Amino acid sequence: MSSTSKGVQVRRVDEAGQVAELSLDRPEALNAVSTAQAEAITRAATSLAADRRVRAVVLSSACEKAFCVGADLKERNTFDDEDLWRQRPVIRRLFGSVLDLPMPVIAAVHRYALGGGFELALSCDLIVADETAVFGLPEVSVGLVPGGGGTQLLARRVGWSRAGDLILTGRRVDAAEADRLGVVDRLVPAGRARQTAVDLATQIAANSPVGVRQAKQALRLGADSDLAAGLAIEDAAWRATAFSPDRKEGIAAFNEKRPPVWPGE
Repeated sequence: MSSTSKGVQVRRVDEAGQVAELSLDRPEALNAVSTAQAEAITRAATSLAADRRVRAVVLSSACEKAFCVGADLKERNTFDDEDLWRQRPVIRRLFGSVLDLPMPVIAAVHRYALGGGFELALSCDLIVADETAVFGLPEVSVGLVPGGGGTQLLARRVGWSRAGDLILTGRRVDAAEADRLGVVDRLVPAGRARQTAVDLATQIAANSPVGVRQAKQALRLGADSDLAAGLAIEDAAWRATAFSPDRKEGIAAFNEKRPPVWPGE
């Protein structure tokens, strides 16, 4: 099952339809995100969020030369202030739609992930990058600040000072440095990012859907809470999972030495 719309493709990469791939597909612009493409990605992500069959998502690029180079500055060059103001909620919805996906999302990055492209990767739970990847948030060099979550998501991933080094200078980092800084979760040989991300998503999809979603929610909500609040969030996630049919099936499958057939509820 697959669909294509204004710069985005959505396909299922396994027979069971449990792993979905959302692929940026505007190669003529190196996936520079236009208003129309932003709206198409948001629609695709919103549809995936509502699909209970989907247990993991891979965010990839169909463009060989880049993952995504950020906002479409050629389009922006035609904007007056009112146009830019009108576009802003469209862009915020784009990043929010990826960030708010209830199932784990894995970015598969090759070549350039700049500006909003880097922020799309940061909106995912895990980042797989190959050795050709280049990351950067150059907004301050063009009179802007990151506006797709970059200042917040990068700092949460690598710490304030390392994030500040990249954001305040606008410099680019190659895959090796991104790996050392903690930007990347898996660094793989050139050309292997997508398949590694699919393999990782497939591994995640084999686990309890209820457990995985609750674990993601606990990670997201608890990361910036104090310890007591974080432990309460974890306890709520445990309760939601422990008293679900998934837990009963998981224990039964373990004792019967067979693969679990998750109810997913």
